[in-house]
Amino acid sequence: MVTSAHILLVGAGIVGCSTALHLARQGITDVLVVDQGPLPATGGSSSHAPGLVFQTNASETLSRLAADTVALYSSLEVDGRPCFHPVGGIEVATTPERWDDLHRKLGLATAWGIDAELLDPGEVRERIPAIDAGCVLGGLHVASDGIAKPVRAAEAMMREARRLGVRFEGGVEVTGFDLRDNRITAVRTTSGDVAAEIVLCCAGIWGPKIGRMAGVTIPVQPLAHQYAVTTPVLVASETEVSQPILRHQDHSMYFRQVHDRYGIGSYRHRVMPVSTDELSPTAASGTEAPPEGGGWKGMASVHPFTPADFAGPWREARRLLPVLRDAEIGEGMNGLFLFTADGMPVLGRSEVDNLWIAEAVWITHAGGVGRAMAQWLAGRTPDVDLRQADLRRFDDFARSPAYLAQRSAQSFREVYDIIHPQQPPERPRPLRTSPFHDRQRELGAVFLEANGWERPHWYGCNEPLLEGRDIAEPGPWAGRFWSPIVGAEHLALRERVAMVDMTPLARAEVAGPGAEALLDRLTTGRIDRPPGYVTYALMLTPEGGIRSDVTVARLGRDHFQVGCNGPRDIAWLRENTDADAQVRDITGGTCCIGLWGPRARDVLAPLADVDVSHEAFGLFRARRLHVGEVPVVALRLSYVGELGWELYTSADFGRRLWDLLAASGHGVFPAGRGAFNGLRIEKGYRAWGTDMWTEHTPAEAGLAFAVKPDKGPFVGREAFLRQGEPARRLRCLRVDDGTVLLGSEPVLADGVPVGFTTSAAYGHTLNASLAYAWLPTHTNTNLTIRYFDQPHPATVIDDPAFDPRMTRMRR
Repeated sequence: MVTSAHILLVGAGIVGCSTALHLARQGITDVLVVDQGPLPATGGSSSHAPGLVFQTNASETLSRLAADTVALYSSLEVDGRPCFHPVGGIEVATTPERWDDLHRKLGLATAWGIDAELLDPGEVRERIPAIDAGCVLGGLHVASDGIAKPVRAAEAMMREARRLGVRFEGGVEVTGFDLRDNRITAVRTTSGDVAAEIVLCCAGIWGPKIGRMAGVTIPVQPLAHQYAVTTPVLVASETEVSQPILRHQDHSMYFRQVHDRYGIGSYRHRVMPVSTDELSPTAASGTEAPPEGGGWKGMASVHPFTPADFAGPWREARRLLPVLRDAEIGEGMNGLFLFTADGMPVLGRSEVDNLWIAEAVWITHAGGVGRAMAQWLAGRTPDVDLRQADLRRFDDFARSPAYLAQRSAQSFREVYDIIHPQQPPERPRPLRTSPFHDRQRELGAVFLEANGWERPHWYGCNEPLLEGRDIAEPGPWAGRFWSPIVGAEHLALRERVAMVDMTPLARAEVAGPGAEALLDRLTTGRIDRPPGYVTYALMLTPEGGIRSDVTVARLGRDHFQVGCNGPRDIAWLRENTDADAQVRDITGGTCCIGLWGPRARDVLAPLADVDVSHEAFGLFRARRLHVGEVPVVALRLSYVGELGWELYTSADFGRRLWDLLAASGHGVFPAGRGAFNGLRIEKGYRAWGTDMWTEHTPAEAGLAFAVKPDKGPFVGREAFLRQGEPARRLRCLRVDDGTVLLGSEPVLADGVPVGFTTSAAYGHTLNASLAYAWLPTHTNTNLTIRYFDQPHPATVIDDPAFDPRMTRMRR
């Protein structure tokens, strides 16, 4: 075996082969792919996967990766045999709730550019004759979905990558790494050491073990999933498969044709976790696994079938498909694949500088993931934004075995559930709480959860605020996890003053003689201002996309506090720092109250030991002061469009800060995140990751004002200067009939899909339903938004809709 490679891929399953092919197509061929199993059927999850590829997902990221995967698999063949059968996919509804949800999913498909249609029971049966049409209310049909042949696709990609110069070696087990200065210098294998500049771990269920060899925790959990193949019940078609995929989400099941039989997969069974340490290091299989039938014997990624777990799903399968009533289970398996705490893949650079990860990737998305990883490894930003799948989205607690076990089990149970965007996880809770948590509970706070943080969404104590107010109520879907108190808090904050717990906002301390240079290089704003200034800025990709937006408060000559969008931002700062600057995550050791509203100064002034008048403490300024006895870093910022401050202190002083403000009078009250979201949408403040991401430019997002190209070099500057007039923009819409949306709904102009919504909420101050949406620049009229497949007229309005001159913030 060769002793060096520019890029070494660990794992020759579907992800490794796709990445290798896409690297080769970019002209990067000094690549070695190794796998402990035989080629092309290595014995990992790719070797036993049933091959379903369905594109519609609540995540645009996953839908786009799946669409890329369909395009790739459709282009592949091995000796004249196709690697993908575009037979379509149908998800059926057997309950009114599911039928409603399919109308919502039709909107998702339209928003993401996927052709889909709703079928009545008769139309479902026309495509799947074996189904009992009386059992279903209808189905969602996506004609471009289909069934992949995973091992065949891997072989096709392997052949083409080899032709272009990539090397593949089977029967080679990775046994360790040599590291120096936080970089892998060599990969130790059973066939000798290999020097490598870049390493990608895409070893599937063995990934956690590979990661540990380099001191990296990969937050994934192998779980067993049941799949069975029946005895013959169908008339075999001339092609390998002709019937559409059938998904029966109400019972967490799917069905696919296997020649003259059915393959049936089920998630309706107990969670069966498996430790990576229990897996054998090699796989004996060298043949393609079912859906051809057979081939499972000897695979380390396949555990024995447990018929008792399949009893309930088998009864339901026979009810839905009467043709199965005279059939039996011919063979079955409990196949292993990876789950994560949030059900998304794990992709990106690890804490070891040149070790990259691509794990928890389904066959459905593997082709697209390989393309994105190849772009990343080549030093480019993937053209599909991977924020939802980035390894660095997880804080340290989310890498713990206890957390991962509970959340991955919930992800498994919820694979086919109807999940509301705001639905909080069940456990472990509470996990992260601010110092105000006990006070919030006493006040009747209703908590939702994000990144482990308990976040009050509204407060029961504020029910009296409803008196005399007519609060517009959303419909049943948008109205979940909602109370009219949300609207009352929204209006009362505009009238009085509220305390909003902003502790979950990620923040970093950047300090040292090189701190200014680091932040100046990574952000678009002017950082070289005196202490006491706060700068709103963007962090761009080299291609000029919005990596994130941040607030940079200069507290001293070499001391900055940076408000971030999560651990990804802090990791990016750390990756780019040197010995002259230190980056420290201070989120958990500090807390924050947003004190906002027309009477905010009335509350703060008597408690503060400095002048907090507008003249002495202007907008976008920072000061150290005391609130009573509590040392505070106060930033004159307002994410809700009102007079106010973000007040930061260390966690040990948090409760005292809360109590001092709460007892100050002037009508102060606590307000939750529900009101906060509506207020910031009225004010036109963007939320990174929801309204814009790396695929969007500053001008498109309406944030070009935050880019100062004349300040000198920074990441993305040259690309920004080359950007012309945007072809699309983030626009503010009023939903004219008052329907409240949740985001990700398609927007149509003259009946043709042209974009999709991002943030949405009811603007109680304006008495209007608002939404932001990505639209072609010159699309302004005859707009409708389809919500649960019903049209709702919409109008482009001024952005921001509330107080465009910012007079209320400058009081």
